[in-house]
Amino acid sequence: MKVLANDGISNSGIEALEAAGFDVNTTTVAQEQLIDYINKNDITVLLVRSATKVRKDLIDACPNLKIIGRGGVGMDNIDVEYARQKGIHVINTPAASSHSVAELVFAHLYGLARFLHNANRDMPLDGDSKFKELKKAYAKGTELKGKTLGVIGFGRIGQATAKVAIGAGMKVIAFDPFIENADLELEFFDGQKLNFNIETVSKDEVIKNSDFLTLHVPAQKEYVIGKDEFDNMKDGVIIANAARGGVLDEVALINAIESGKVARAALDVFEKEPQPEIQLLMNANLSLTPHTGAATNEAQDRIGVELADQIKSLLLND
Repeated sequence: MKVLANDGISNSGIEALEAAGFDVNTTTVAQEQLIDYINKNDITVLLVRSATKVRKDLIDACPNLKIIGRGGVGMDNIDVEYARQKGIHVINTPAASSHSVAELVFAHLYGLARFLHNANRDMPLDGDSKFKELKKAYAKGTELKGKTLGVIGFGRIGQATAKVAIGAGMKVIAFDPFIENADLELEFFDGQKLNFNIETVSKDEVIKNSDFLTLHVPAQKEYVIGKDEFDNMKDGVIIANAARGGVLDEVALINAIESGKVARAALDVFEKEPQPEIQLLMNANLSLTPHTGAATNEAQDRIGVELADQIKSLLLND
């Protein structure tokens, strides 16, 4: 059986699949050529990340497909229910990248709290001539310890982010319409473990009481954070969105930054990927990454192995 990993797969995933007898192809096929390529090469399993779209036309045109796999969590680039109606298995890897996303969020939050995103731009340009001025400009940082992190969306990634926050000495409050409470287990280097139970509260309570705010929700038809939510936040809040473009109103965010309501913000995802608005790219109060939440070596290894395990279970046990 042939596997096309159109957006790539880790070596660990390739090795696991090949050891089970699968032929793994990592060619990146252009979207408009994908149907023809799948049919000509008798592809049984199509693996994608976020770049490749798997819509009804492809599903209808490729009758030999048995599995569509998403390396990651969100599956908004796949017509999931339609594929399943056609008898195709649709799988993803919800657990594999949770911690890597959480660490990216905190990389942004720590950087924003101490102006690292600006200092790293300014020091190479003016560090030798304006050292004292830069020191004064970036002398009003803030600590995360003791502050309140609000988590909107408390699934696997939201909970992983909460664990990092607790480890950093933060108070965590969370909102999720489907989760009333969650037990978080923190594991330490010496084998010790501590458990924390977080009871979720209303979205409004999270919005009003957070010093730092992070979003971990799936794609939505409406904004989760828009003008009304910004208006109800604490003055000087710092926000991170590493969930999905379109869950946060970017125009309202810029307005909130300009008014001083939001101090600074981090975006790993954008409404108009892969061409974010220039107003975002040029804003000095934003810390930006190009949708790299799950892009660690460790996460990609876990994703590859998790996909391979699911594929073997589904096809070799049929």
